[in-house]
Amino acid sequence: MLLAIEGIAGAGKSTVRDQLLAAASAEHIPVGHIGQFSWLSLAATRIIIALRAGQTPVSEDAALAAVHQDLLLHARYNLAAAHSAGHVIADRLTLSSACLLALLYNHTVERYLRPLAAVTAARPEVTLLLTTPISVCTERLRSRQTVGRFGEAPEAAARFAELYEQGADAWVRLTDQVVLRRPSSQPHDTYLLVADGLAKLRQTVALPRR
Repeated sequence: MLLAIEGIAGAGKSTVRDQLLAAASAEHIPVGHIGQFSWLSLAATRIIIALRAGQTPVSEDAALAAVHQDLLLHARYNLAAAHSAGHVIADRLTLSSACLLALLYNHTVERYLRPLAAVTAARPEVTLLLTTPISVCTERLRSRQTVGRFGEAPEAAARFAELYEQGADAWVRLTDQVVLRRPSSQPHDTYLLVADGLAKLRQTVALPRR
């Protein structure tokens, strides 16, 4: 099974991921971890890096084509190998890419989800969408010893949060796959998210994808 953890910066994705990996390991459930992009095409990588910095270096169609190509490569070379060892947890994936494109090119998330969701080998069966309040995310980001990134400012974060909600609705319509939405503001919230993810992993036999 492929499980994606999605949400805005500071929502608690890394904490949920780490605790879910630890909980699965404790139960001897084979689970690996993978990132959002493949980084296997130099041309696509250059475009994606610019997009992640809040830039639009190419046309909308070219940007979508770059993200789509990267996702195809990710599915073929990275996800396929990871699936051979068991379940896979993705730290952001298709939904985040579609939301980024929607924010930068000012269109609906569904416009970008449709072609990306068609890459079925990279389609998560379960998505954990962290709906942590923006105020909590902003406070967490302030405490980090890192340079602020695009999308972390309150206004951009608020727009991203809206796009994630819209994207989650569109994802369910397009794929009929599961999206579990919970905040991760308190330790108990994280516990519930990990419990949700672990329950889904337990229900699914880990088989390699084709």
